[in-house]
Amino acid sequence: MKPIDLRSDTVTHPTEAMRSAMAGAVVGDDVFGEDPTLNDLEALAAEKTGKQAAVFVPSGTMGNLISVLAHCARGDEVILGDRSHIFLNEVAGMSALGGIHPHIIPNNDDGTLPLDVMEKAVRHSDIHYPPTHLICLENTHNYCQGAPLTPEYMQEVAGFTEKHSLKIHLDGARIFNAAVALNIEVSLLVRHVDSVMFCLSKGLSAPVGSLVCGTEEFIWKARKLRKMVGGGMRQAGHLAAAGRVALENQIERLKIDHQLARELANGLAGITGFELNLQQVKTNIIFFQLNHPKVGPEELLSHLESEEIKILMIEPGIFRAVLHREISQDQIVKVLEVCRSLLD
Repeated sequence: MKPIDLRSDTVTHPTEAMRSAMAGAVVGDDVFGEDPTLNDLEALAAEKTGKQAAVFVPSGTMGNLISVLAHCARGDEVILGDRSHIFLNEVAGMSALGGIHPHIIPNNDDGTLPLDVMEKAVRHSDIHYPPTHLICLENTHNYCQGAPLTPEYMQEVAGFTEKHSLKIHLDGARIFNAAVALNIEVSLLVRHVDSVMFCLSKGLSAPVGSLVCGTEEFIWKARKLRKMVGGGMRQAGHLAAAGRVALENQIERLKIDHQLARELANGLAGITGFELNLQQVKTNIIFFQLNHPKVGPEELLSHLESEEIKILMIEPGIFRAVLHREISQDQIVKVLEVCRSLLD
């Protein structure tokens, strides 16, 4: 059996259909707007999200960065969650490169930001404060067990931002996982946001790339900012060809990842020392804690690695497993057997 890599869905490799599409792609210079394959991908992304336009970027981090920069001026403030990817894992880009102030409030366990806390966090025209301009949400929410934010919640936040004349940017790195889990079209899930970024290179299995979607005016600004931070590419249609296959062929199969995640979570819950909330497992991400009388977290990691199983320890004793296209049911069985052999 091949190695089992549960560290992230970013480890997925392109499908054979993607490789074939990449090899045969008709390309041009994207900075000049002359790559037909990339133009087609951006049009498809805009269509799927119900937005006017889209721009391709190399990574989700760049997509989030240029989105925040496009919405905000230096000295503006952004409200976002204390468990958000933008705050924890994107190298303080908004502050370092944009002079934008992050105002952190606690995420609920389901990934939402509490509206009453947001209400108190908003700051307007006071000489002492940076003005709040943007709310950043995340769907699915990585560090909240891959929780999908519901359309009802998104509508509530939209009402809040309209009241306060704010904008919403959605880190939708795994927005298609959310849409599949909630059995809703992506366009309905993101209709209330001013911009959304989604990744092609996670569960959708494309090798590289993300897309930012919004109004034509917003995307023009984002495209210029992409150039500023070094994201202007040339014959990027080779990458776009794989992205188009991802959007056409890989969305519905995310259901399999969600099912396998539930099977793995159910199995882990029955093993001595593992603690997790099964009710929180709704997409392809599982967080669980090791609290064993005889086995420590480093010993568990070493034991798994000896059996060619890779997993992330996010904090001491807290692990994350992410299901994706290259994980099979047989591999889930092996992971559970290996854990039982050490812990039970």
